[in-house]
Amino acid sequence: MQLYIGNKNYSSWSMRPWVALRQFGIPFKEVMLRFDGLGPESRFKQSLAKVSPAGTVPVLVDDGFAVWDTLAIAEYLAEKFPAHALWPRDVKARARARSLCAEMHGGFRALRSACSMNIEASLPAIGQRIWAEQAAVRDDLARLVSAWEDALAASGGPFLFGAFSMADAYFAPVVSRIRTYGLPLPADAAAWAERVWASDGVSAWVAEALAEQDFVDFDEPYRRSRAD
Repeated sequence: MQLYIGNKNYSSWSMRPWVALRQFGIPFKEVMLRFDGLGPESRFKQSLAKVSPAGTVPVLVDDGFAVWDTLAIAEYLAEKFPAHALWPRDVKARARARSLCAEMHGGFRALRSACSMNIEASLPAIGQRIWAEQAAVRDDLARLVSAWEDALAASGGPFLFGAFSMADAYFAPVVSRIRTYGLPLPADAAAWAERVWASDGVSAWVAEALAEQDFVDFDEPYRRSRAD
């Protein structure tokens, strides 16, 4: 299988299936398409058009068959590799995990817009300003914390549904945002976030993101171009 992704430092959607594949030891080949623009003339879009009509990353290609969208990729992997508990085994826990991932998939737009993923950066001063000025960001994080704490209480931890699952991989980019912008978390949620950050799949992604050293201007709303 090949997984087409964008830059690890910036691509939150690419991070989710990559982390799950790495965490569960499922073999795959990474194909990184560097972000050089999002217009149809960009090399990124032109390369992606060869494998996916959607024109977005990630894309999983298995024996020539393309699956795009992170939730679709998660379901495909869960069906293809049933020996791995990508989703919780319990039917109700599995439904709850899928519900949370779907909520993340379509929601929390204020947090995602104000705090773009940028693993290499440390922007606590920006985070303090966002936290003070944007109530919608505070509301988004409050909902996330509530969801995480409920899942941890029901499962007993150490991850959202006991063992590491697709739900933890799905929220890993949020953990990255919280770290970059220094957003506050209560103790239980903070401890879970640290465990996610230290997990094999996430730590491997982070290490490779830090090694990229590729400054992409249009993904840097808070820092000037290094060419300036």
